[in-house]
Amino acid sequence: MNAIIKIALVDDEVLFRKGIAFLLQREDNIEIVFEASNGEDLVNKLIESEVKPDIIIMDLKMPVLNGVEATKIIRKSFPEIKIIALTSYDSKSFIANMIQVGAVAYLIKNTTPKDLIKTINEVNKKGFYYNESVLKTIQETIVSSKNSKGNLETSFLSPREIEILQLICQQKTTSEIAEHLFLSPRTVEGHRNNLLLKTESRNIAGLVVYAIQNEIAVLTL
Repeated sequence: MNAIIKIALVDDEVLFRKGIAFLLQREDNIEIVFEASNGEDLVNKLIESEVKPDIIIMDLKMPVLNGVEATKIIRKSFPEIKIIALTSYDSKSFIANMIQVGAVAYLIKNTTPKDLIKTINEVNKKGFYYNESVLKTIQETIVSSKNSKGNLETSFLSPREIEILQLICQQKTTSEIAEHLFLSPRTVEGHRNNLLLKTESRNIAGLVVYAIQNEIAVLTL
Protein backbone atom coordinates (compact mmCIF):
# COMPACT_ATOMS: atom_id res chain seq x y z
CA MET A 1 0.00 0.00 0.00
CA ASN A 2 1.32 3.43 -0.94
CA ALA A 3 1.73 6.05 1.77
CA ILE A 4 -1.22 8.41 2.18
CA ILE A 5 -0.84 11.74 0.36
CA LYS A 6 -2.23 14.56 2.52
CA ILE A 7 -3.96 17.28 0.48
CA ALA A 8 -5.25 20.79 1.23
CA LEU A 9 -7.75 22.35 -1.21
CA VAL A 10 -7.85 26.12 -1.67
CA ASP A 11 -10.58 27.68 -3.79
CA ASP A 12 -13.21 30.34 -3.09
CA GLU A 13 -15.78 28.51 -5.24
CA VAL A 14 -17.35 26.22 -2.66
CA LEU A 15 -19.19 23.94 -5.10
CA PHE A 16 -16.04 23.37 -7.19
CA ARG A 17 -13.92 22.79 -4.07
CA LYS A 18 -16.40 20.27 -2.64
CA GLY A 19 -16.53 18.49 -5.99
CA ILE A 20 -12.76 18.09 -6.06
CA ALA A 21 -12.80 16.92 -2.43
CA PHE A 22 -15.45 14.29 -3.26
CA LEU A 23 -13.43 13.11 -6.25
CA LEU A 24 -10.13 12.83 -4.35
CA GLN A 25 -11.60 11.17 -1.27
CA ARG A 26 -12.51 8.19 -3.43
CA GLU A 27 -8.79 7.48 -3.91
CA ASP A 28 -7.29 5.02 -1.40
CA ASN A 29 -3.99 6.91 -1.11
CA ILE A 30 -5.33 10.47 -0.80
CA GLU A 31 -6.62 12.24 2.32
CA ILE A 32 -8.04 15.79 2.46
CA VAL A 33 -6.61 17.34 5.65
CA PHE A 34 -8.45 20.66 5.28
CA GLU A 35 -10.02 23.13 2.86
CA ALA A 36 -9.57 26.90 2.64
CA SER A 37 -11.50 29.62 0.81
CA ASN A 38 -8.57 31.98 0.09
CA GLY A 39 -4.84 32.41 0.61
CA GLU A 40 -5.12 34.07 4.01
CA ASP A 41 -7.44 31.32 5.26
CA LEU A 42 -4.90 28.78 4.00
CA VAL A 43 -1.90 30.40 5.71
CA ASN A 44 -3.81 30.64 9.01
CA LYS A 45 -4.82 26.98 8.83
CA LEU A 46 -1.24 25.92 8.04
CA ILE A 47 -0.03 27.78 11.13
CA GLU A 48 -2.78 26.35 13.36
CA SER A 49 -2.93 22.79 12.05
CA GLU A 50 -0.71 20.11 13.59
CA VAL A 51 -1.10 17.95 10.48
CA LYS A 52 0.44 19.66 7.46
CA PRO A 53 -0.51 18.74 3.88
CA ASP A 54 2.05 17.21 1.53
CA ILE A 55 0.43 18.99 -1.42
CA ILE A 56 -1.77 22.08 -1.73
CA ILE A 57 -4.13 22.36 -4.70
CA MET A 58 -4.47 26.10 -5.20
CA ASP A 59 -6.71 28.37 -7.24
CA LEU A 60 -5.16 31.65 -8.46
CA LYS A 61 -7.95 34.21 -8.37
CA MET A 62 -9.31 34.42 -4.83
CA PRO A 63 -10.39 37.28 -2.54
CA VAL A 64 -8.27 38.65 0.36
CA LEU A 65 -5.04 36.85 -0.70
CA ASN A 66 -4.71 35.33 -4.17
CA GLY A 67 -2.96 32.11 -5.11
CA VAL A 68 0.22 33.74 -6.43
CA GLU A 69 0.85 35.71 -3.22
CA ALA A 70 -0.12 32.73 -1.05
CA THR A 71 2.36 30.56 -2.98
CA LYS A 72 5.16 33.05 -2.28
CA ILE A 73 4.40 32.95 1.45
CA ILE A 74 4.19 29.16 1.59
CA ARG A 75 7.40 28.71 -0.37
CA LYS A 76 9.22 30.76 2.29
CA SER A 77 7.44 29.53 5.43
CA PHE A 78 6.62 25.93 4.48
CA PRO A 79 9.11 25.01 1.72
CA GLU A 80 8.50 21.27 2.09
CA ILE A 81 4.86 21.63 0.97
CA LYS A 82 4.31 21.28 -2.78
CA ILE A 83 1.81 23.46 -4.62
CA ILE A 84 -0.28 22.44 -7.62
CA ALA A 85 -2.02 25.35 -9.35
CA LEU A 86 -5.57 24.45 -10.46
CA THR A 87 -7.10 27.43 -12.21
CA SER A 88 -9.20 28.64 -15.11
CA TYR A 89 -6.32 30.80 -16.36
CA ASP A 90 -4.33 29.20 -19.18
CA SER A 91 -2.32 32.17 -20.46
CA LYS A 92 1.45 31.79 -20.74
CA SER A 93 2.10 34.69 -18.36
CA PHE A 94 0.03 33.10 -15.57
CA ILE A 95 1.69 29.71 -16.04
CA ALA A 96 5.23 31.14 -16.11
CA ASN A 97 4.54 33.36 -13.09
CA MET A 98 3.19 30.52 -10.95
CA ILE A 99 6.07 28.21 -11.87
CA GLN A 100 8.61 30.91 -11.04
CA VAL A 101 7.06 31.68 -7.63
CA GLY A 102 7.10 28.00 -6.72
CA ALA A 103 4.23 25.92 -8.11
CA VAL A 104 5.39 22.41 -8.97
CA ALA A 105 2.51 21.67 -11.37
CA TYR A 106 -0.09 23.70 -13.26
CA LEU A 107 -3.52 22.43 -14.29
CA ILE A 108 -6.49 24.09 -15.98
CA LYS A 109 -9.91 23.56 -14.38
CA ASN A 110 -11.25 21.73 -17.44
CA THR A 111 -8.67 18.99 -16.88
CA THR A 112 -9.94 15.43 -16.44
CA PRO A 113 -10.20 13.75 -13.02
CA LYS A 114 -7.68 11.18 -14.30
CA ASP A 115 -5.13 13.91 -15.11
CA LEU A 116 -5.62 15.58 -11.72
CA ILE A 117 -5.05 12.31 -9.86
CA LYS A 118 -2.05 11.48 -12.06
CA THR A 119 -0.54 14.91 -11.37
CA ILE A 120 -0.96 14.50 -7.59
CA ASN A 121 0.72 11.09 -7.66
CA GLU A 122 3.56 12.28 -9.93
CA VAL A 123 4.22 15.35 -7.77
CA ASN A 124 4.26 13.17 -4.68
CA LYS A 125 6.72 10.78 -6.33
CA LYS A 126 9.02 13.18 -8.23
CA GLY A 127 8.59 16.59 -6.60
CA PHE A 128 7.04 18.20 -9.70
CA TYR A 129 5.08 17.33 -12.83
CA TYR A 130 4.50 19.38 -15.97
CA ASN A 131 2.29 18.24 -18.83
CA GLU A 132 3.14 18.93 -22.47
CA SER A 133 1.45 22.34 -22.75
CA VAL A 134 3.08 23.61 -19.55
CA LEU A 135 6.50 22.31 -20.65
CA LYS A 136 6.12 24.23 -23.90
CA THR A 137 5.19 27.41 -22.05
CA ILE A 138 8.11 27.09 -19.63
CA GLN A 139 10.56 26.64 -22.46
CA GLU A 140 9.13 29.50 -24.52
CA THR A 141 8.72 32.07 -21.74
CA ILE A 142 11.40 31.27 -19.18
CA VAL A 143 14.20 30.58 -21.65
CA SER A 144 13.38 33.60 -23.78
CA SER A 145 13.01 35.96 -20.82
CA LYS A 146 16.40 34.95 -19.35
CA ASN A 147 15.69 36.70 -16.06
CA SER A 148 18.35 37.55 -13.48
CA LYS A 149 19.29 33.92 -12.91
CA GLY A 150 19.83 33.28 -16.60
CA ASN A 151 23.37 33.41 -17.95
CA LEU A 152 24.79 32.44 -14.56
CA GLU A 153 28.15 30.72 -14.43
CA THR A 154 27.40 27.00 -14.26
CA SER A 155 30.98 25.73 -14.03
CA PHE A 156 30.58 25.38 -10.25
CA LEU A 157 28.37 22.34 -10.93
CA SER A 158 30.26 19.07 -11.23
CA PRO A 159 29.75 16.86 -14.32
CA ARG A 160 27.86 14.37 -12.11
CA GLU A 161 25.58 17.12 -10.75
CA ILE A 162 24.84 18.30 -14.29
CA GLU A 163 24.08 14.71 -15.31
CA ILE A 164 21.66 14.32 -12.38
CA LEU A 165 20.05 17.69 -13.11
CA GLN A 166 19.45 16.61 -16.72
CA LEU A 167 17.81 13.38 -15.51
CA ILE A 168 15.63 15.34 -13.07
CA CYS A 169 14.48 17.40 -16.05
CA GLN A 170 13.48 14.14 -17.74
CA GLN A 171 11.05 13.80 -14.79
CA LYS A 172 12.84 10.75 -13.40
CA THR A 173 12.52 9.73 -9.74
CA THR A 174 15.47 9.41 -7.37
CA SER A 175 15.39 5.60 -7.66
CA GLU A 176 15.25 5.78 -11.48
CA ILE A 177 18.24 8.16 -11.54
CA ALA A 178 20.14 5.90 -9.14
CA GLU A 179 19.49 2.87 -11.34
CA HIS A 180 20.47 4.74 -14.51
CA LEU A 181 23.79 5.98 -13.06
CA PHE A 182 24.57 2.87 -10.98
CA LEU A 183 24.48 4.91 -7.76
CA SER A 184 22.65 4.43 -4.48
CA PRO A 185 19.47 6.50 -3.95
CA ARG A 186 21.18 8.13 -0.94
CA THR A 187 24.06 9.30 -3.18
CA VAL A 188 21.56 10.76 -5.67
CA GLU A 189 19.76 12.55 -2.82
CA GLY A 190 23.11 14.00 -1.71
CA HIS A 191 23.82 15.35 -5.20
CA ARG A 192 20.28 16.72 -5.39
CA ASN A 193 20.68 18.54 -2.07
CA ASN A 194 23.99 20.00 -3.29
CA LEU A 195 22.23 21.19 -6.46
CA LEU A 196 19.54 22.91 -4.38
CA LEU A 197 22.20 24.69 -2.30
CA LYS A 198 24.45 25.66 -5.21
CA THR A 199 21.62 27.00 -7.40
CA GLU A 200 19.78 28.57 -4.43
CA SER A 201 16.63 26.70 -5.45
CA ARG A 202 13.95 25.98 -2.86
CA ASN A 203 12.57 22.85 -4.50
CA ILE A 204 12.90 20.52 -7.47
CA ALA A 205 10.75 22.78 -9.64
CA GLY A 206 13.24 25.58 -8.95
CA LEU A 207 16.05 23.31 -10.11
CA VAL A 208 14.17 22.62 -13.33
CA VAL A 209 13.66 26.34 -13.98
CA TYR A 210 17.37 26.94 -13.29
CA ALA A 211 18.37 24.19 -15.72
CA ILE A 212 16.16 25.61 -18.47
CA GLN A 213 17.32 29.20 -17.91
CA ASN A 214 20.95 28.13 -18.17
CA GLU A 215 20.28 25.75 -21.07
CA ILE A 216 21.66 22.80 -19.10
CA ALA A 217 18.69 20.64 -20.03
CA VAL A 218 15.55 20.46 -22.12
CA LEU A 219 12.42 19.32 -20.34
CA THR A 220 10.80 16.14 -21.60
CA LEU A 221 7.64 14.29 -20.68
